[in-house]
Amino acid sequence: MPVPIIVASGNGAPGLPVGIRILARGGSALDAVEACAKVIEADPTDTSVGRGGRPNVLGEVELDASIVDGTTHRTGAVAALQGYLHPISVARAVMERGPHVMLVGEGAARFAKEIGASKAQNLTAATRKLWVERLRAAGETPASIRRRSKLLPIVLNTVREHFGTVNFLALDRKGHLASAVTTSGWAYKYPGRVGDSPIVGAGNYCDTRYGAAACTGYGELAIRNLSAKTAVDRLAAGMRADEVAHSTIADANALEDAAFNVVVLTTKGEHASATNREGRQYAWMTTEMKEAATAPRALVPRGPR
Repeated sequence: MPVPIIVASGNGAPGLPVGIRILARGGSALDAVEACAKVIEADPTDTSVGRGGRPNVLGEVELDASIVDGTTHRTGAVAALQGYLHPISVARAVMERGPHVMLVGEGAARFAKEIGASKAQNLTAATRKLWVERLRAAGETPASIRRRSKLLPIVLNTVREHFGTVNFLALDRKGHLASAVTTSGWAYKYPGRVGDSPIVGAGNYCDTRYGAAACTGYGELAIRNLSAKTAVDRLAAGMRADEVAHSTIADANALEDAAFNVVVLTTKGEHASATNREGRQYAWMTTEMKEAATAPRALVPRGPR
């Protein structure tokens, strides 16, 4: 059996030791990815995930998450969830405690309350300040934006680099794979916007027979390409992890110029990552390592069109 491993987007590095401790004692990949994700969700310094995540254009933090069991193909997801600290745990409860795969908005919040999920005020003073500054740049204030009948002009002016996500792919001692993705989504987005993170097959997918993949960046590209499922299908067809990562970014580049990243993990513990922006990193840790390692993602620039 391969050495247990967890691979993550670069901002996931602080969560890896928690998940690795689970794998080291023989725990499941599913438990490991959830535990890793919860660390980042609770960290207010990561302004793209959970508490401290950047809000939508109205100043509301809406969270998306999904989790996938690569062996049973059970999945759970939530989208546009407000007021709860750990959307990844709510997503897992959707998977394990009810008949559905995805819950959104008020329904997701009602379900979170019903299961006793931890509540939180996710808009911190720091991220509220960022939101107010963004409004000021657009000639708006918190009061004026809430009176607006048309929000689309403000959203269309949002800088497209203002998004981020954290994802985790894990391989456990039994050879099972699991994956988790959690995010606050595109900063200053239109209320109710749902990206790729909670859409299984777009931003998150794994299959214990072949491998796992997850995306960060401009999620609309992952939705349009079904990037995570396509990546795993390419692993199933025999492509190497690095080839799959490269081709996933090339697919995104063919659509439009927007930041996009992917991480890939095989059933043998081989991993790779790619991006179309310089300076992006990914992270990994095995049960044989004392601390997480990071490395640059392979750069796949968009060529002239």
